[in-house]
Amino acid sequence: MTEQQHKRRVRYKGTHPKTYAEKYKEHQPEKYADTIEKVIRKGSTPAGMHLSIMVQEILDILQIQPGQNGLDATLGYGGHTRRMLEQLQGTGHICALDVDPIEIEKTKERLKQAGYGTDRLTIIQENFANIDQIAQVHGPFDFILADLGVSSMQIDNPDRGFSYKIEGPLDLRLNPEKGIPAAERLKELTQEELEGMLVENSDEPYAAQIAAEVTRKLRRREPIETTTQLRETIERALSFLPENQEKKELIKKTCQRTFQALRIDVNSEFEVLEAFLDKLPGALAPSGRVAVLTFHSGEDRMVKKAFKQWKKQGVFCEISDEVIRPSAKECRQNPRARSTKLRWAVKTNEQ
Repeated sequence: MTEQQHKRRVRYKGTHPKTYAEKYKEHQPEKYADTIEKVIRKGSTPAGMHLSIMVQEILDILQIQPGQNGLDATLGYGGHTRRMLEQLQGTGHICALDVDPIEIEKTKERLKQAGYGTDRLTIIQENFANIDQIAQVHGPFDFILADLGVSSMQIDNPDRGFSYKIEGPLDLRLNPEKGIPAAERLKELTQEELEGMLVENSDEPYAAQIAAEVTRKLRRREPIETTTQLRETIERALSFLPENQEKKELIKKTCQRTFQALRIDVNSEFEVLEAFLDKLPGALAPSGRVAVLTFHSGEDRMVKKAFKQWKKQGVFCEISDEVIRPSAKECRQNPRARSTKLRWAVKTNEQ
């Protein structure tokens, strides 16, 4: 029998580790709290972590009381869930959903270690489009939170393919066990369909040029299988722009919008959100409160429209008149909070 060789863990190279795997201290926040604090203080998100956004604003809106029953429709790293559990003061219950089979197990263990067992917290791998089915078993809910952003631990992990900044497979699936990766989805789309998707999902001004270049590459059987290959395709599509400092920023923003549009398409995010908003009133208890965090204009328009519709029909008695944004201080501490918009609603107290 051959003796298995012990494989050493990848360590920091020097004092400033660059790759996701090398940042082993950041992956262990309980053990290396001082490192985590330094990273956050610099305005960065530690690898493998997610900094919850607008926590106090959400708690102020939801007005959680001990003994209530709540739903976190998008569990993620569990930061919002934990703070909501604290408001229950050892009573009541929260049900939390997430479609990501990788991160949900990590978060479940993290919250279990923090003392939140199944008597106070039920975690289910489920899409929040099915909120009606969840409510039949675990509802109705006195408060509901839906944070529609992609978690930092998904963005930063190169194996998930969410970021144009780091090399990885062009996947973009929130649940890598279902559906097809973004690289395969690109092969299915016609040039016209791709252009339309870029406009609809991210208001991309260079949609026509990007769609044309992607189509040209695929017709020539040139691969677009990785995040880097898609980024280079976008750069080539914008090669007609004059070379200056503004072009670099333009390419960066175009990459962000293109990856966003493709991620929304791969995960059917607009369809999922529409289903959630349609079923939301039925999942809320009388006088129940809901808060929704959005991260781009398409999502915000859908939430705004749905809340107005439900208020007009007398289902909601109050809705947010204006969108609420994170403070300048929070945006400095967590740059990923900058695009966040928060809206809320309250259901009537009638059965």
